[in-house]
Amino acid sequence: MVEAVQNAGVVVTGAGGGIGAALARRFAAEGARVVVNDLDAGRAKAVAEEIGGIALPGDASAIITEARDALGGTVDVYCANAGVGSGGSEAAEESVWALAWDVNVMAHVRAAHALLPGWLERGAGRFVSTVSAAGLLTMIGAAPYSVTKHGAYAFAEWLSLTYRHRGVKVHAICPQGVRTDMLTASGSAGELVLAPTAIEPGEVADALFKGIEDDRFLILPHSEVAEYYQARAAEPERWLRGMNRLQRQWEATAR
Repeated sequence: MVEAVQNAGVVVTGAGGGIGAALARRFAAEGARVVVNDLDAGRAKAVAEEIGGIALPGDASAIITEARDALGGTVDVYCANAGVGSGGSEAAEESVWALAWDVNVMAHVRAAHALLPGWLERGAGRFVSTVSAAGLLTMIGAAPYSVTKHGAYAFAEWLSLTYRHRGVKVHAICPQGVRTDMLTASGSAGELVLAPTAIEPGEVADALFKGIEDDRFLILPHSEVAEYYQARAAEPERWLRGMNRLQRQWEATAR
């Protein structure tokens, strides 16, 4: 058992399935009191009933006050997991870009804005951001997703460097492919890039809890992402050429 989360009040957004449901199950198994949030009320209720949690369906950006009340006045851990996997290029509709920005970045900002005053006052709080390896690298065929996941990672990094000395813990989870509905929806690009090394959602939860035990910001369920990230920083031209080869391979197979 991880002592840091025992009896903690935890909110997991987008927890009706996939990574969010795995996180909710793991927090509950570790002795936390869990609020299960999802836009799909039925899925939120099903997971909450399974783990003995509290279902709180609706927009993740608007649940902080209600979640705090449901947990007896305090949210100790907030998992900003809800996300949209918007594909497309620069030509994607502005509504697609706006939704990706709102869900993948601004929902995190709003949650932090609501939670930080209380956390800073008592000198404790934990913010978990489900980012994606796309936030460290990129993803072919998915400009809105890649760009906004970079934003989610940047915001998590900023929170960590700004508030860690005041007791706020931040974790950024950056997996590659995970066997969820989002992977299925990623189409041929996901099949080419993500599916071959895809892992189960429970493995992402395992990686997070190892990171909590180690007090580590960056959580990499796929260890090879660290090598890719280093290569991207050290030799950007070489890395871009390699990614462009992958792009051309995808274009050839997608015809």
